[in-house]
Parts: sequence; structure tokens; C-alpha cells
Amino acid sequence: MDLKQVLPQLVPLAIAWAQSESQAAAQSGVPLTSLEQQLARTVEVEHPELVRVALVSHLPQPQHPQLRMAAQQTGLLGPGMVGLTLGHTVFIIRGCKTVQLLSHELRHVHQYEQLGSIAAFLPIYLGQIVEVGYGNAAFEVDARSHEVRNF
Repeated sequence: MDLKQVLPQLVPLAIAWAQSESQAAAQSGVPLTSLEQQLARTVEVEHPELVRVALVSHLPQPQHPQLRMAAQQTGLLGPGMVGLTLGHTVFIIRGCKTVQLLSHELRHVHQYEQLGSIAAFLPIYLGQIVEVGYGNAAFEVDARSHEVRNF
């Protein structure tokens, strides 16, 4: 699949999927502890009280076949992924929650906050991934640069 060509059609599907997943998990996810809220502030999250963490057996996957294939092709939702942030909702695979991973995902929360919404964030983020690859995407580079190893 030529992701550059299909990205304009996939972005609205990705936004709708991400908003739905975020809202559903926000109901079952748990708020950050006071120590985790301090960690969130360290990586510049403006509203740590809005963050919810959903510990899951597997990261959510889009049902739309082309969207799922694109997410897997780019590495965004590949087999090695253990965390995903959609707005103020952070999904983490059970048993994988570490300070380093949580700080990385919380930095993505900061990025969402700076842009104002899932709908504003995803076109930029997905464009970066398609253009330069997941590992070199500016938002990923930024999140890795804000990872906290000990807190």
C-alpha cells in the first residue's frame, strides 16, 4: 500500500477510531497517582488530572482493514508496541508499565494538548510517520528525548 497516496483517505478514519477508543478507555482507565501526576508535569503535561491509563492485554487495533494494515505497515501498532496514547488516554500492555514508558506516553499527551485535539494531532503525526518513518518522526524523537528513567 502506498501510504502517501492513501493517507488523505485514512486520516478521517484514524481520527474517528482514535476518538472512539480514547473516549471508551477514559471511562475504564485509572487516573494518574500523585507521583505520576508529578511525572506528567515533568514532561510538560498541562492537565495531568485529565489523563487516564488503561492497562490492557493488547493495544487497540482499528477494525477498518486498510487502516489496520497502514498502522501495522508503519510500525505504529506493530507486534512490539507496548504503549499508545490517544488524547488524554494512555494504553499500556499489562506488565509493561515503567517510568520510562509512561513518561514517553505522557509526552505524547503534552503534544496532543499543544495541538488541541486528536483531530489536530493525528494528521501531523501520521504525516511524519509516512514521510520519515516511525522512529524518525519528530513527535517520536521528542517523546524519546523526554523519557525519564528514574523518578
